[in-house]
Amino acid sequence: MRILGVDPGSRILGYGMVEVCGRECRYIECGVLTGGRDPSMESRLAEIARGLHEVIAELAPGAIALEDTFSHLNPRSALVLAQSRGVVLAVAGMSGITVHSYAPAVVKKTVTGRGRATKEQMARMVQALVGLRRPPSADAADALAVALTHARRGGHW
Repeated sequence: MRILGVDPGSRILGYGMVEVCGRECRYIECGVLTGGRDPSMESRLAEIARGLHEVIAELAPGAIALEDTFSHLNPRSALVLAQSRGVVLAVAGMSGITVHSYAPAVVKKTVTGRGRATKEQMARMVQALVGLRRPPSADAADALAVALTHARRGGHW
């Protein structure tokens, strides 16, 4: 089962893919998609949607794991993040892929054992779990962490 983890954002969207084969979880790829320099929200989200569609077409995930919106964000930030999540949901729906959402604290607890782990702790643990030589960027690490969470909690690994 190939799982694409996504850390949504309107300027930068992190993605990371793992493949679960039996009791082994193997790293496939990670990176970020940017919304470009255009200040308009619709242009940035369209660019992210195009990029995500290309990632899905190339990597062929069986499921998408998506980080939930933080509940403690200010209303404006929560709205922007919700719009980015909507883009991910729409692209996944057009691709016929099921989406599974996980709260940030659940992702942190699953990956590090602590629900309040720092970004640095998350990146180092993701690095160790998937066998990378150096930690990925923060957004890509968060996306890989979401993919690993689905692999564990979804009963795939």
